[in-house]
Amino acid sequence: MASLKELSAVPEVLAPGHRLCAGCGAPIVVRQIVRAAHAPVVIGNATGCLEVSTSVYPYTSWNTPWIHTAFENAAATLSGVETAYRSLKKQGKIDKDQEIKFVAFGGDGGTYDIGFQSLSGAMERNHKMVYVCYDNEAYMNTGIQRSSATPMGADTTTSPVGKVSTTGKQQNRKDLTRIMAAHNIPYAAQVSPAHWNDLYQKAEKAFAADGAAFINALAPCPRGWRYDAKDTVELCRLAADTCFWPLYEVENGKTRVTYKPREKKPVTEFLKVQGRFRHLFNPGNEGLLEDIQKEIDRRWEQLLAEEEISNR
Repeated sequence: MASLKELSAVPEVLAPGHRLCAGCGAPIVVRQIVRAAHAPVVIGNATGCLEVSTSVYPYTSWNTPWIHTAFENAAATLSGVETAYRSLKKQGKIDKDQEIKFVAFGGDGGTYDIGFQSLSGAMERNHKMVYVCYDNEAYMNTGIQRSSATPMGADTTTSPVGKVSTTGKQQNRKDLTRIMAAHNIPYAAQVSPAHWNDLYQKAEKAFAADGAAFINALAPCPRGWRYDAKDTVELCRLAADTCFWPLYEVENGKTRVTYKPREKKPVTEFLKVQGRFRHLFNPGNEGLLEDIQKEIDRRWEQLLAEEEISNR
C-alpha cells in the first residue's frame, strides 16, 4: 500500500483549475482513482458535471487522452477503444509490452439511468476496462432532478417538497453496485472519498482485474445536497458510519465488507446535516424516517449475510 507522500508525487491526470464547484466530490474521486492505474490511462466521460466543468472550450483539464460522448454511451465508446487497442496489439501496431488502462467516468444520471444499457452491455462482454460512477444522487448538472440513485425522502426539483407533497422522493434508490456484481464481472466495489486507503486499494484491484470492473463512488454535491462545502469528506464519513453507504467489494463472486463501523450510527445523523432532508424532521414525518432506517438496516444485514456465505 502506497503512503500519502508517495501518492502525492504521482502526476495529476485531472489538472487544477477546472470549474467544478468547491466541495464537489467528483474531482476527489477522479484524482484518487486514477492514481491507482500504474499505467497510462485513456478516459471516457459521459455528459455531466465532470464533463462540462473540465472541457470548457478551448480549454481542457485532462492531462491524458480523454473522450466525451453522450449520456447514454460512455461505456460503449470506451469498450470500443479497448477493443481497438487489443486489435492493434495483435497486429503488432502497438508494442505488446505497452500497457494502457481504460476508465470511464459517469454520474448517476449517465450510469444508473440513461447509460445503464450500454454499461450493462460492456460489463456483460467483460471488456478489460473500469467504469466509475461518481454518485451525487441526482441530475445535478441540469437542475437537481431526481434519478434512480436519489434516496427516499430527498427534496429535488422533480420530487419537490411543498403543499402537495411533504415527503420528497417516495421510492428507494436503485442498488446499482449489486446489479453490476450480478453481471459476474471479476470486480465490483463501493467506495467513499473519506476512506482514501480503502478507495485506493479497490481501484488497484479494479485496474488489475482480468476483465470488466465497476466502482460506485459516493460524490456529495454541496448545491444539490445543501450543506457547507467544507464538510464533504465528513459527510462521506457519516454515510459509511450510518451504513447509508456501505463500503464493500465483490471479487470473483465473493462479497467482503471492507468497513464495519464500531458503532453504527442512526441514519438521522447523516440526514440532518443536509438541506434536502430538512423536511423529514418536521412533525408528521416520523414514520418516513423510520422506514428509511429500516431499509438501511435491511440492506446492511443482507450485505453481512452475503459476506458470511462467501466466507464458508
